[in-house]
Amino acid sequence: MAIDTLMVYAGVYGDVGDAEADYRLVKDLHTEAGLIDGYDAAVIERREDGKVRIVKKHETPTRVGGVLGGGMGLATGLVVALFPFAAIGGGLLAATTGGGAILGAVAGHAAAGMSRDDLKELGEALDAGQAGLVVVAVSDMGAKVERAMNRAAKLQQKELKADTAEIERDAASAGQDT
Repeated sequence: MAIDTLMVYAGVYGDVGDAEADYRLVKDLHTEAGLIDGYDAAVIERREDGKVRIVKKHETPTRVGGVLGGGMGLATGLVVALFPFAAIGGGLLAATTGGGAILGAVAGHAAAGMSRDDLKELGEALDAGQAGLVVVAVSDMGAKVERAMNRAAKLQQKELKADTAEIERDAASAGQDT
């Protein structure tokens, strides 16, 4: 069992535009470093009705999301673990055929890879803003990711331990059950 230690960065923003601008900076950072497959990210927006919507996401093509073709990686899974009824674009994530089971498996692993206190802190922090940016990245990119998320009113960093091979097996199994 190979456990990867990754870092979660959660930025709280006053508006989606700032979160998307930092999302682009994080993407550029990884592109320039040749590590485009070294991170997952999700921009979230709190709608007027209080519900959370994922407006933009990047999933690592060589980890869970890309291998399964489901486009769901650890950042999206973490958002769903924190906000179970999150929507992506215009639709509810859990309502997608097969996607709900796969996403459930990924969300479960994302939540299990962190302490309850860390999950609670991230959820409460993201609840405080109109928008958020969740980035799951390799730990050696930490300082650069933090600098790229410079528009965040508040930025939290937490450790996430994940067995990506086990996540892939569970997600593949969940996809076959649908």
